[in-house]
Formats: sequence, C-alpha cells, structure tokens
Amino acid sequence: MDFVAIDVETANADMASICQIGVAKYSDGTLIEEWSSLVDPEDYFDFRNIDIHGITEEDVEGKPIFPELVSQLADLLNGTVCVSHTHFDRVSIARALEKYGLPGFDTTWLDSARVARRAWEEFSWGGYGLANVCNKIGYEFKHHDALEDAKASGRVLLAAIEQTGLDISAWLKRVNQPIDPNNVSTGAAIRRDGNPEGELYKRKTKRKTKIKRDGNPEGELYGEIMVFTGALEIPRREAADLAASIGCTVAAGITKKTTLLVVGDQDISKLAGKEKSSKHIKAMQLIKKGQSIRILKESDFKELVNHASRIA
Repeated sequence: MDFVAIDVETANADMASICQIGVAKYSDGTLIEEWSSLVDPEDYFDFRNIDIHGITEEDVEGKPIFPELVSQLADLLNGTVCVSHTHFDRVSIARALEKYGLPGFDTTWLDSARVARRAWEEFSWGGYGLANVCNKIGYEFKHHDALEDAKASGRVLLAAIEQTGLDISAWLKRVNQPIDPNNVSTGAAIRRDGNPEGELYKRKTKRKTKIKRDGNPEGELYGEIMVFTGALEIPRREAADLAASIGCTVAAGITKKTTLLVVGDQDISKLAGKEKSSKHIKAMQLIKKGQSIRILKESDFKELVNHASRIA
C-alpha cells in the first residue's frame, strides 16, 4: 500500500505557472514523509488565484524555479504510484515540464476523484470535490495549501481502500471501468450542430447557433460546466465535442453554474490594451463575488483532454 500524493497551486490561469508543490508519501497506510516548496513561477499572479491560496509574488521572491526542484521531485515520484485529486495537478506538472523542456517522471498516476466516484455512490455523478469527500471520510485539512491537499488526496485513497477492500493494484484497474459496472451503456446524448453545407441548414433562423453539449457521465470532469470564449485555434464545435467527451457540460454563456471558462491563448495573455470578451468580463465579475470559476488557456484545455484520453 505504498504510494505518493501530490498537489500544486498556480499563480494564474496558465497551468504551468506553479507557485507551490506539496508531496506526501504513504507506506502501509501511514504518512511517512512530506515535502513542500514554494516555487517562483517566473510569471504574474492573478488576483483570483491569490484569493484561493493566499500566495503572492512577494512570497515566492527568492524561491526556487521549477527546474531547480525537478531532481527532488524525481526522487519522490519515480517508480511510484502517484495520486492527485482530479488530473489538473497532473497536467500542471506536465505543462511545467514542457515549459522548461524537461523530461517527464516515471510514475503511474491515479486520480483520487475517479476513485471516490466509484467507492461511494453519493459521489458517482457529482459532489466529488476534495473538500466534500474529506468531509465524508471525516478528515480535516487546510484546503488550497499544496501539502495539505496532497495529504488529503492520499487519505481519500486510503479510505476508499478500507471502504471497498480493493488494494491499489485493483484501483488502478477499477478507475478505468464504468462507474456502475452493471450499466456499461451509461452515457449522455451529445448535441450535434447541423452541417452548414447541408440542404436543410438554411431553414434555421439567421440567429447565430449556440453551441451546447451534454457531458459524458463517465468522463473525468463530469459535473463541470464549461464555456468557451475568445479566438480558439480549433472550431468551437470540435472544442465542444472534446469537452463533452471528458464529461463537461458545454454552455453557451456564463451563468452562476459555470465552473470552467476556456479562453484562447492569445486572449488570456497579459497584453497592453487587450480587451476581454463579454464572457470573460462576466466570469471575472462572478469570481469577485465568490463564484468558483477556473479560467483555462485553450492549450491547457487540450492537454486536459489528451491526459483524460490516455486514462480512458
């Protein structure tokens, strides 16, 4: 029952902008080692991220940059099963390695959110955030501190092992099976937009078609409500299909239910005089009011899809 758990915090919407890393090492169900470090992301800090984790540019001044920590991370991660809650942290690590042209780690990843969705029926189709699951198992922790979140992810896995009797090897197989193994046909009908060249397309109203999708319930990010804005490299319909395939419900506009906003890489950059879209502005207003909306670059969104595809 040996494994490590990891969590990261980021400075802004760029998933490579890691400003804190926490790693917890477990052996035979016991926490035996913990390690954490602030990281200079060599990037700016967004107010939303600061509000979440409380880390500022001043806090990371003089701290190591990511490449200076890779050797320590390799010692902790290589040859292990590495647990993270949802694969945002896994993708952040991958994006940071890519940013600096560094090789990946030799580790087997296990998503504790996918574990929770299969261990407890109440989390199967929603509510499987780290705080909710830890409340269920009676584990208290300081959320959005990288080390605290890493330890909490490890405790979720240990609780699931105790709950189900499945060991880590069994869980590595179980997370790639349907949530309900007796219902392999579970899935949502995905909306498709008509072919603009089709004979009947012109019968639609001239009003611009709003692209919406229902998320695949078995998808890794099922329960997330995603909206796209800005100039994307890929067609919106293709982006929406990709989002739905990993579980996201795709909506046409920002609402109080929105959890993810994907913005074109060019639009999200800190360019002088660059104007945000109306969707981006509305999302920022809701964030200031306390709504939890994660803003992603299009390239990070694509990486999330790629990692989810490798897991499926």
